[in-house]
Amino acid sequence: MTFSRLLNYKYSDTLKKMDPDHLVALVTEVIPNYSCLVFCPSKKNCENVAEMICKFLSKEYLKQREKEKCELIKNLRNMSSGNLCPVLKRTIPFGVAYHHSGLTNDERRLLEEAYSTGTLCLFTCTSTLAAGVNLPARRVILRAPYVAKEFLKRNQYKQMIGRAGRAGIDTIGESILILQEKDKQQVLELISRPLENCYSCLVQEFTKGIQTLFLSLIGLKIATNLDDIYHFMNGTFFAVQQKTLLKEKSLWEITVESLGYLTEKGLLQKYTVLSEEELQYNFHITKLGRASFKGTIDLAYCDILYRDLKKGLEGLVLESLLHLIYLTTPYDLVSQCDPDWMIYFRQFSQLSPAEQNVAALLGVSESFIGKKASGQAIRKKVDKDIVNRLYLSFVLYTLLKETNIWSVSEKFNMSRGYIQNLLTGAASFSSCVLHFCEELEEFWVYRALLVELTKKLTYCVKAELIPLMEVTGVLEGRAKQLYNAGYKSLMHLANANPEVLIRTIDHLSRRQAKQIVSSAKMLLHEKAEALQEEVEELLRLPSDLPDVEASSSEKA
Repeated sequence: MTFSRLLNYKYSDTLKKMDPDHLVALVTEVIPNYSCLVFCPSKKNCENVAEMICKFLSKEYLKQREKEKCELIKNLRNMSSGNLCPVLKRTIPFGVAYHHSGLTNDERRLLEEAYSTGTLCLFTCTSTLAAGVNLPARRVILRAPYVAKEFLKRNQYKQMIGRAGRAGIDTIGESILILQEKDKQQVLELISRPLENCYSCLVQEFTKGIQTLFLSLIGLKIATNLDDIYHFMNGTFFAVQQKTLLKEKSLWEITVESLGYLTEKGLLQKYTVLSEEELQYNFHITKLGRASFKGTIDLAYCDILYRDLKKGLEGLVLESLLHLIYLTTPYDLVSQCDPDWMIYFRQFSQLSPAEQNVAALLGVSESFIGKKASGQAIRKKVDKDIVNRLYLSFVLYTLLKETNIWSVSEKFNMSRGYIQNLLTGAASFSSCVLHFCEELEEFWVYRALLVELTKKLTYCVKAELIPLMEVTGVLEGRAKQLYNAGYKSLMHLANANPEVLIRTIDHLSRRQAKQIVSSAKMLLHEKAEALQEEVEELLRLPSDLPDVEASSSEKA
C-alpha cells in the first residue's frame, strides 16, 4: 500500500465527528455528474449513512433533476397506498437513496430505475445489491471490509468492486475500501489471494442435496436401481470433487447410505429382482415420497409436515384462517425468527376464542408468552419452533386481514421487505403443501381449503380484487382502479372496450388497456374450457355402473 493523494475537502469539527471515514469528500468528487455506490455492513447503517451524507450536501443538489425526483416520490407514495419511508423522503431530493432487503420489491424496482436513468446518483447499499442487479457506478466505496460481522470473502469483494466502470457503460471506474489499522493485514491478503474454489452444491449440502436428487431420480424414473443411480452419480461434478474432498467415504458408500436413509424414512421401498442371473436392488417411491417429491418439500421437514397435518385433522379450527395459515408458514423461516415478546403478548391478548383454541391445540399459552414478555423464568418446556412459527402466523394473519404491508410492518416492528418475503414464502409453501396433500388420500380435506388460501396469500388483497389480479399486468393498485370503475369480475373485464378503459382509468396506456382485455378474454376462455372438460368427464359414466333410472323404477 502506497500513499496516493490528500482529499481536497474542508472538514469542520462537526463533520469530522459525523463522518470519520470522509465519505462526504469521497462521494462529492463523483456525484451528481456520475453515479456512486457506498456498500455498508448492515441495513441500518445504509439508512444512517444516506441521511448523514445528505446533511452535508449543498442545496445545489436539490436543483438537479428536481422534477424527476418529485415524480419518483409521488410514484413511491402511490405504489405504497400513500405511505413513504421518512428516510427516503429526506434523501431522494438530494439524489440519494438506500437499497437493501428491507425495501419491498416495488420500492426497489422504482429506485433502481431512477438510479439507472440518473435521477438518483448515489446508493448506500448492502452486499445483496452486488449480486444479480445490474447497477454500475463510476466509483464504488466499501465502508468496511465486512458483511454484517463476517470478514469479506474474495469473491464478495470482486462482486462489489466489479460494479465500478462497467465496460460499454463507462470509460473508467474505481473502488475504494475503507479499513481500520487492525484489518490491514487481512485486507492485504484479501486483495492479493486467488478467488475461493467453486464447490458442487451436493458437497455444500452434502446429505440433504444427494437425498433430494435421488428421490427426484426415482420419482421421475430416470434411474430406479442401485447400479443406474451409482452410474448417474459418477457423471456429476460432485463425483469429481468427492475424490479429493471426501476421501473417507467412496462414492459407492455415499450412494448406498443415502438410499438407505430414504428407505428408513419411508420415502422409498427397496426390493430385489433377479436379472440375467444377477441380483439387482431396485427402488420404488412410496406415497409419502411421491407427496414430498411432487410438493418439492424439503426432506428435512417432510415428516414434520406430515405429523403437523395429521395432528391438524384432529381439531382443525375453521372459524378463522389462523390454523390453516400456521400449517402453511414455511419451516425454514422459523429458525431465523426472533419474536418481540411484548408485541407477541399484545397480539395474543387480542385473539378471539376460536383463535385461542388454535394456540391451545399447538400448546402455546398466554401465560407462557406473558412470562417471556415480562422476563420471568419459565420452568415448563415449550417447543421453540412452534412458538416462533405461531408468531410468524400472527404476522401473516394480520397481513391478510389488513392487506397493508406498512401498517403490519409498524405493528410487528419488522421491515417491509421481510414481511413481503414472508408472504411470498408462505404463498409458495402453501402451494407445495397443496401438492403434498393431493398425493395422500387421508389429507383430502385440505385440498379445497388450500386452493383458496394459496390465492389469498399470493395476492394478499381484499377477496373481491382476486379475480381481477389473476389477469396479466393487473396488480393491486390497478385492480382497485378497475373495481371502483365498475369492472368487478373477469367477465366485465373481458367484455370491456380498451378505448373506454383508457378514458376511465388514470395513467393507462392504449397498449396496456389492450393487453388487459386480451389477457382477461384468454383467462375466461381457459376457465370455460376447464369447466367444459369437467362436465364431459362427469357425463362419461363407466359402463359397468348400474343404470340409475332402472334401479329407481325397480324400487318403485
